[in-house]
Amino acid sequence: MADPQIHPSATPSSATPSSAAPPPTNSGQTPKAPNPPPSRRLTPPPSYVVQLPREQILRHPPPENATKFEELSRRKNRRSFCCYCYCCFALCLLLLLIAAAVSAASVYLIFDFKSPKYTVTNISVRKMNLTSSAPIRPEFDVSVKADNPSGNVGIYYMDSTVNIYYKGSELSYGVWPAFYQPKNNVTVLMTALTGFEVNNAVMTELRNDLRRKEVTFVVNVDAPVKFKVGSTKTWEIIVKVKCIVVVDALNEKAKIVSKDCGHNLRFW
Repeated sequence: MADPQIHPSATPSSATPSSAAPPPTNSGQTPKAPNPPPSRRLTPPPSYVVQLPREQILRHPPPENATKFEELSRRKNRRSFCCYCYCCFALCLLLLLIAAAVSAASVYLIFDFKSPKYTVTNISVRKMNLTSSAPIRPEFDVSVKADNPSGNVGIYYMDSTVNIYYKGSELSYGVWPAFYQPKNNVTVLMTALTGFEVNNAVMTELRNDLRRKEVTFVVNVDAPVKFKVGSTKTWEIIVKVKCIVVVDALNEKAKIVSKDCGHNLRFW
């Protein structure tokens, strides 16, 4: 009996999974072709870096922040102290002004205080030779009436001065004697004034005004005074008098054509 022979079967050719036949599809449908491999390599997506401040990363602030905080705190305290000092000074000044106003109102109401009045009653001129070629130094005699209408207040006058001006140029200077003016009193003070040298330009202006018989002078009086209320004297107050006087001549017989006088009190 012949031995059976075993013949090796043919080894099937290796095939990649991609080349395997597609699974059967329903009849009547065309199978889809596989996607072709990409022609070029795809670029990877970009990466981003986000930076945060150190204060947002660290749980505890760095040491330099503590130093800055202390410096800012000192500045704030210094500003607060300065503001406090300024406020205290302004408040004290306001209180002093209110107290002074109340005191003045009390004196005015209780002691029937009335402001004094002043006016120029006469002016006589000497050594005013406008035809002379040499410089001149005119002299004046000025009479000023001081009226104190207050019924309970006297006035002490001290170191008062009188000046005469012509168009801004000072012509003469004099002083009042110190005296006391009682209540409800009218006093006329006549003062001799020493002249200053007059230049040619001023002499020309004086001649032009003299032809019109209208020469305008400004008489200024600065009188430091103290008001006496009962047995008490006030602090020194400056009375400033200004009179605009027009005369018709420049000699001892000059007459006042018109005048306008006013005054104010400086309490400080």
